[in-house]
Amino acid sequence: MIWFLIGLALMLLEFVLPGFIIFFFGVGAWVVALICLFADVSINAQLIVFLVASVLLLLSLRKWMRGVFVGRKKFGRPSDDDQLEFTGKRAVVTRTIDPVMGGKVELHGTSWNAETDGDEPVEEGAAVEITGKQGLTLKVKKYPAKGGNGQ
Repeated sequence: MIWFLIGLALMLLEFVLPGFIIFFFGVGAWVVALICLFADVSINAQLIVFLVASVLLLLSLRKWMRGVFVGRKKFGRPSDDDQLEFTGKRAVVTRTIDPVMGGKVELHGTSWNAETDGDEPVEEGAAVEITGKQGLTLKVKKYPAKGGNGQ
């Protein structure tokens, strides 16, 4: 039961420390728990099985599992299709966008982190145009003002 709880704790810890490594040590702990359920094994043998199972699972399945859960595209290198899906679209600022700290915008009913291309903050409620995307952060600029006063 202890190995099962250790495995569960390690798998939950993966949510806090992402990298998709700790997960396999949790699975290794569950392998030991399963073995201990059917056989009386010494603590030394348990530790060896834990380490061997964890490392073998990590080396053999990490790349495949990461592709399943994270996606096949390399992080930080958005595809042209992904850029085209957002660029030029209009969004509404839901939390003031500070040039240093960023803010939030809403696009198609979804809240996104946003950074401004300019040096001035963009106030909440303002319309912005999306100029790009990096990861889960949209790059935006103030939407061009339409006006009859020459602005």
